[in-house]
Amino acid sequence: MDSDPTDIKSIAVSATDLVAAIEATSDGSKTVLRVTPPLSGRMRARLHVVQPDDDEDTIHIEPDSLLTQDAPSYPAPDDTADELRDADDETYSVERHRTYHEQRLAEWRESVPDHVVDSTTLIDTEHDITVSLLGP
Repeated sequence: MDSDPTDIKSIAVSATDLVAAIEATSDGSKTVLRVTPPLSGRMRARLHVVQPDDDEDTIHIEPDSLLTQDAPSYPAPDDTADELRDADDETYSVERHRTYHEQRLAEWRESVPDHVVDSTTLIDTEHDITVSLLGP
């Protein structure tokens, strides 16, 4: 089985997997995008929660490494509560906060694919690869 990470020239990742990985890491989960052997020029990176017994030949890609620096940050509930409280035209309530937070999450999820990098460096190997986004 070929497990040389420098064989990888590009990865493809679904927008859904990328958004889910970022959301999971915001809650403290060790979630990555994973590429598994056999490794070749083009690989698919998939959503994965890191396990202690993960195969050492798998490649873990931090989801944030696939985003541009100007990507919007994940809207945490405390942040959206503060935004709502600071708005002059809104009155804070738990129900209004829930609705507003869901709206901000939907906007964030929709915007993330617009901030995917064209290339990244695999941390363990310092090997540059191109990145392709799948889906909307």
